[in-house]
Amino acid sequence: MMKRKSNVYGRMSSESANNTTSSSSSYSTSLEEAIEWEMRPGGMLVQKRTQNADVSAPDIRLRVAYGAVRYEISVNSQATFGEVKKLLRAETGLQAGEQRVIFKGKERENGEYLDICGVKDRSKVILMEDPASIERRFIEMRRNAKIQSAHRAINDVSMEVDQLADQVSAIEKSISGGVKVPEVQVTTLIELLMRQAIKLENIAAEGDAFAQKILQGKRVQKCVETLDTLKISNAKVKPVIVTTKWETFEPSPAMAQWEIFD
Repeated sequence: MMKRKSNVYGRMSSESANNTTSSSSSYSTSLEEAIEWEMRPGGMLVQKRTQNADVSAPDIRLRVAYGAVRYEISVNSQATFGEVKKLLRAETGLQAGEQRVIFKGKERENGEYLDICGVKDRSKVILMEDPASIERRFIEMRRNAKIQSAHRAINDVSMEVDQLADQVSAIEKSISGGVKVPEVQVTTLIELLMRQAIKLENIAAEGDAFAQKILQGKRVQKCVETLDTLKISNAKVKPVIVTTKWETFEPSPAMAQWEIFD
């Protein structure tokens, strides 16, 4: 008579596989719970803490390398990297959005906690400026340099126009007083004003500098128009001829007679 052999090992293998699957599923669940996120009132997305998050945590010192410069800051061990960036803003002048914080070879997000990422007392982090921020600042510096250059050039033209405007006023006063002014003086003054107009035209300006450029251009135009009008008035002025009439005197009889001796 044959006996049926039970597959004990088969059942054990199946049970082991089930336990392994259950353990793997449990590990994945715990891992997902470990990286669970939450939204703070300020709108920052941070890692969600466990029930022991209310326990006060000690402060730690962080060593920060920013190029050739070294900083050391004190921060709570349960702070986020976003809060670290706020502290570094006061030290470096970089806004939080312009910073990239590297720890253990990986860039850290604002919502990641220091202790969860393994940051300890006197841990070293590397601070880098965002390349896009560097490019924006470079473009802004070039733009500011152009604006300053435009302001200087316009101020130089303004000083020249001030002097020429004074000469225009002097000529206008003379012609109004009936004094004829040499035509070459009026023509030369118009030419000098037109040179300033060409200088203004060649200045690349924007913003306030552009407004100043337009203002000086109007001043030059007004002076030229005034001189054109004065040129016509000056042609109508008749030159004043000054004649001198000499008065002769007869010798008085009472004058003494001088005797001449050899």
